[in-house]
Amino acid sequence: MFPYIPNTKDDEKTMLGLLGKDSIDELFEDIPKSIRLNRSLDLGPPLSEIEVREKIVNMARKNRTAQELTCFLGAGAYDHYIPSIVPHLVFRSEFYTSYTPYQAEINQGTLQAIFEYQTMIADLTGMDISNASLYDGASATAEAALIALDKQKGDTIIVSKTVHPETRQVLKTYMDVKGVKVKEIDIKDGVTDLEHLKDLVDKDCLGIIVQNPNFFGIIEDCSEVADIAKENKALMIMNVDPISLGILKTPGEYGADIAVGEGQSLGNSLNFGGPYLGFMAVKKALMRKMPGRIVGQSEDREGNRGFTLTLQAREQHIRREKAISNICSNQSLNALTATIYMATLGKKGLKEVALQSSQKAHYTYNQLLKTGKFKKVFDKPFFKEFVLETTMDVDKLNERLLEKGIIGGYNLVKSYPERKNQVLFCVTEKRTKEEIDNLVKVLEEIL
Repeated sequence: MFPYIPNTKDDEKTMLGLLGKDSIDELFEDIPKSIRLNRSLDLGPPLSEIEVREKIVNMARKNRTAQELTCFLGAGAYDHYIPSIVPHLVFRSEFYTSYTPYQAEINQGTLQAIFEYQTMIADLTGMDISNASLYDGASATAEAALIALDKQKGDTIIVSKTVHPETRQVLKTYMDVKGVKVKEIDIKDGVTDLEHLKDLVDKDCLGIIVQNPNFFGIIEDCSEVADIAKENKALMIMNVDPISLGILKTPGEYGADIAVGEGQSLGNSLNFGGPYLGFMAVKKALMRKMPGRIVGQSEDREGNRGFTLTLQAREQHIRREKAISNICSNQSLNALTATIYMATLGKKGLKEVALQSSQKAHYTYNQLLKTGKFKKVFDKPFFKEFVLETTMDVDKLNERLLEKGIIGGYNLVKSYPERKNQVLFCVTEKRTKEEIDNLVKVLEEIL
């Protein structure tokens, strides 16, 4: 039935007999027929190893990367510079092949690396404690909402529409199976509409989720959001760009209860969309509610520093029925990458990356406006991303840019239907003045 699986008919018969099934179709009877393929896979004729390799290589050549193109696309994944020391260390076999450190006595190196990651994330966000990393920024945000559900009384999560659209989709999926309502705060002049938030919030609110800088790249003042959350006994959850924390106010300074975000920009490549890592840091009062792994530091009998997994009496061990989350792993290799990146740059280096990204983004913004081919959409302070409006369809504009070796900005109409011909550009420290000036020149010619 499945010719690409090297089992004989006798093998199939033996396995089905052990399972008490008469046919392979019976194994999939719980899957609705409407969503089954109901035909053979179109794999083509058999190929030799050399032919398969040639075919895959030719397919891979169709991909065009940010290494050969000039990238002005952000919207959640960012083309920052990665120092060569990062991949050099990450790809060492003791890191690259390591697994979850169940046995602390033989995994001190891995545990120390995770502990250092947690320490840096807690310091970066201004929070008390971090876990060992989650799958990505979107699921980290949803996991934060689960903490609010476990900690607070109520049945509603409130999230700003300025939060990344995909993050909001993941949040709704998580909350749907928990029977939690998700209410969205309207956008006003590119930021969270605080008056609408005040209308939405009530005693049933578990938590309020905002993003800074928000999806449009705008820097939001979250002070009043924190006050509103506190007044209504709801948790304040902030989704943040870790690079921005080199120069912007931290979630801890805003009084957030939970800080989450996507850690890809901390030394991780774009990787065609993944794998990435989600980070989470919380106030001390919530540390026993965090999903995933936490590494603790202690001393042995001789006074030597030692590390071990701690606060483990939860989902992956003896108290599964009381679990907040089913996450019991972490993106340790991606977290190690972030750790090496942060250690390499240090506080001054991270600040420099943030400053250069912001300054170059503002230069690009002003140069594009000078062409007369774009107009402002929001008049708000922004970090490294900004929105402009043009007279041309953004998809067609990006196709023309790609012909010139440039990856254009994000077409906002894909996530916000009312934002026709509006494009979200991103500029990181990696972009040179020559590349920016070339973008401006090419866009002026196209338009």
